[in-house]
Amino acid sequence: MKYKVTVADETFEVEIDDINARPIQARVDGKVFELVPGAGTQPEPRQEAKATIALPRGSVSQQMSGSDMVAPLPGTVTEVFVKSGEKVEAGQVILIIEAMKMKNSIRSVRSGIVGTVLVNAGQSVAHKQPLIRFADSGEASWI
Repeated sequence: MKYKVTVADETFEVEIDDINARPIQARVDGKVFELVPGAGTQPEPRQEAKATIALPRGSVSQQMSGSDMVAPLPGTVTEVFVKSGEKVEAGQVILIIEAMKMKNSIRSVRSGIVGTVLVNAGQSVAHKQPLIRFADSGEASWI
């Protein structure tokens, strides 16, 4: 998918193959960058390059509220892939939310141990409703 990104009055064409892959691989002016949402504001280029781009951080950090991971959109939970006590990695699909007949893979924004799964398959969820609660403090990579 191609995006137009404007930084300081300069427009760049950014191409991303899979926005859900971790790390995200983005091409800007022929240079490939690997990005991990929430891991920092300046990505490291995979190839030698002088250009850097910043990731918008709001969408990732808004998925966490304390130790709870919250719904990024309203919809119906169709599948839950984790259970209490299970270890999850950042980027792992934890559940599916269907909204407007589209299935959205909801990925964990950090690594940790699932304390409580707060939703079930078939349940409707509101925007920012808690989905899972982490049992440990985990890494603060989502801040």
